[in-house]
Amino acid sequence: MKARIYVDASVIGGCEDDEFSDDSLRLMECFVRGDVVLVASALTVQGLAAAPAEVRRHLAAVPEAHIETLRLDAEARELAEAYIAEGVITANMRADAQHIAIATVARVDVLVSWNFKHIVNLQRIRGYNSVNLRR
Repeated sequence: MKARIYVDASVIGGCEDDEFSDDSLRLMECFVRGDVVLVASALTVQGLAAAPAEVRRHLAAVPEAHIETLRLDAEARELAEAYIAEGVITANMRADAQHIAIATVARVDVLVSWNFKHIVNLQRIRGYNSVNLRR
């Protein structure tokens, strides 16, 4: 079974960013080849809607057969609100909590993001995991 890798818009946008382009492009190539499954949420797609065309083309290059799109369902919405209620993340960063919750509920193998403040942050990861384990 192929690994399912959830990405947020920062990863796709990272393809056009000097700091993150090498790693983002390498990952996107894996998605294009079908080595792994690109898992994105409606939030990710929404986040790219206003992005420049050169950013959106990276997602468009991935064959639909290699993409799994997830929605923010009731379970994920409730989990995101639990992250906020527990103080793991603030309400003004709700979309980041929702990304984590969507990926968690869908049991993806890996979540990739370049958001080091709210998503890829050891203290917050411990908080997300704590809430997840208690639920």
